[in-house]
Amino acid sequence: MFEKLRNAFSIAAKSFGEKELKEKDVEEVLFELEIALLESDVATEVIDSLKDDLKKQLVGSTVNKDKIAEVVKQELRKSISNMFDGAGKVDILSNIQKKKEKGEPYIISFMGINGTGKTTTIAKVANFLKENKYSVVIAAADTYRAGAIEQISEHGKRLNVKVIAQNYGSDPAAVSRDAVLYAKSHKIDCILIDTAGRMQTSKNLMDQISKINKVVNPDLKLFVGDSLAGNDTVSQAREFHNYTKFDGAILTKSDADARGGAAISIVKVTSSPILYLGVGQEYKDLKSFDKDVFLESLFGPEQVAEEITKKVAEPKPEPKVEPKPEPKPEPKVEPKPEPKPEPKPVEPKVEPKVEPKVEPKVEPKVEPKVEPKVEPKVEPKVEPKVEPKVEPKVEPKVEPKPEIHQEISDEDPFAGISTKDIEKYSDIFDVPPPENDNQARKLASDIRKWISEGRPKTKKDDPKPEPKVELKTEEKEIEETKDEKTIKKRSLFGWRKK
Repeated sequence: MFEKLRNAFSIAAKSFGEKELKEKDVEEVLFELEIALLESDVATEVIDSLKDDLKKQLVGSTVNKDKIAEVVKQELRKSISNMFDGAGKVDILSNIQKKKEKGEPYIISFMGINGTGKTTTIAKVANFLKENKYSVVIAAADTYRAGAIEQISEHGKRLNVKVIAQNYGSDPAAVSRDAVLYAKSHKIDCILIDTAGRMQTSKNLMDQISKINKVVNPDLKLFVGDSLAGNDTVSQAREFHNYTKFDGAILTKSDADARGGAAISIVKVTSSPILYLGVGQEYKDLKSFDKDVFLESLFGPEQVAEEITKKVAEPKPEPKVEPKPEPKPEPKVEPKPEPKPEPKPVEPKVEPKVEPKVEPKVEPKVEPKVEPKVEPKVEPKVEPKVEPKVEPKVEPKVEPKPEIHQEISDEDPFAGISTKDIEKYSDIFDVPPPENDNQARKLASDIRKWISEGRPKTKKDDPKPEPKVELKTEEKEIEETKDEKTIKKRSLFGWRKK
């Protein structure tokens, strides 16, 4: 892993070690380093930053020629380490625990282009959270790709994780909202939202991600990129970050990556940390990104190991040779006291330092899933209007009423009601989560009435509906518009009326 990038840094260090530190020589070697880094999929802005840092440290330096290779490696390592430190860190487990103490679910949204392994990565994250004793629900918000809902549902069955899904062509934001309501009513710790893969150049689909983020307001937005794509992954991350400002990244297929430049470039371009690396096809093949391990894979621990062996080997023979020649003043017989051979067995033992070997490459079979997108089939079933005894004056009154429901569909019926009251009311009266718009508004109305009555613990008789004191002409108008209301609509929660 990262062998090509490591060779690029080693070439630069050796080139400096063979020349004097003049500005002309530095420019020539930095040009060679730039070519090597470009071949390792490092972005141009990252290369320029590394070159500037090295030039400031090396031009005019008085370091001995034999030590220049070590100085170059140290400066390169320091520059890259500062990039990762500037991006910060994200501790998902501690963040979930904080939200859990408040009684709220932690929402994570995943995004990226097609074929990067988002769905498999979500399953790995779900397995990781379950191993840490957190409950999980998955929102199947990829309603466009054929087989996407079946794929994530199969992962949910294997992991014993609930999957909230609707039909293909449904509004992804509505599916995500349903998952949030389910998590709140069932006290789920974390929600994982699987969005559809999309190219960063598709403005409409990119705007759809922004809509999902506005509706559910996720606590963490993660970009999933393919480490084998190189500079393409960097450009994808840049465009996605411009639209959504994601909080971190996960690189898949890292076990087959021999370059490693994508990780450095994403951190530099987006100022977002790398959280996890996908290193296989199994659920357990997800490891946390460690900056120190990454730097060690690039530069190796040889310098530190050599310095330690020299310091341990030098001081041992000196103190043991001095005290033993003192006990000589005894008898005159010189040949008998032979203490000189005693210090011989005390030899400086230089323990061989076994350098940590980089794990062998395990190249998993990458099966690119390039599946055709199935466009959502919207088949509006417009039934013929039945107009029993309709006067021409009724028609203008029928048209504005469907528009009112469309405006209401964007509002939250539970606005102003705390999550604690929703959960308490559901537990006392054993109320299931709403399945459509009308049930959601009815449930919100009942909860508000229950709060106004002082939150009683026993259910009172439902008040009888107030008698309708309306003119017969208005009742007829309502009956006449029932046929128009049967037109298929998408509610706030994604349910369709038929």
